[in-house]
Amino acid sequence: MRIIGIDPGTGILGFGVIDVKQGKPLLVTAGVITTPAHTPLDERLEEIFDGLTDIISETKPDVMSIEKLFFAQNVTTAMSVSHARGVAMLTGRKARLPIAEYTPLQIKQTLTGYGKADKKQVQEMVRLHLNLKVAPKPDDAADALAAAITHSLMSR
Repeated sequence: MRIIGIDPGTGILGFGVIDVKQGKPLLVTAGVITTPAHTPLDERLEEIFDGLTDIISETKPDVMSIEKLFFAQNVTTAMSVSHARGVAMLTGRKARLPIAEYTPLQIKQTLTGYGKADKKQVQEMVRLHLNLKVAPKPDDAADALAAAITHSLMSR
């Protein structure tokens, strides 16, 4: 099974693709789609759509795992992330991918055993699960890989 994980964001959207073979996740690729600040929102969303469409076309995942929004402290940020999340989900849907959604709490709990784990702990568990020498960078790519690994573990 090939899983694409998504950490949604308008300025930086993280993605991570893993293969699951004999129950073990293996890194295929990871990175970010960035959009310039102060660019109109519609242009930023189009860049996300186009970039993610290309990544899905190149990597051919079987399923998308995306982080659910789970905060509301900053309404402007929440709205922006919601736009990017919607575009990512639409891109997955147009590629006919089933879409699994996980809260940050579920991802942290699944990877670390502790729902309030910090970013460093999550990154270290991503590194261990994927048998990497160093944790993936940037954080957004590591978070996307965490979403993908979570789906691999939850769908057993």
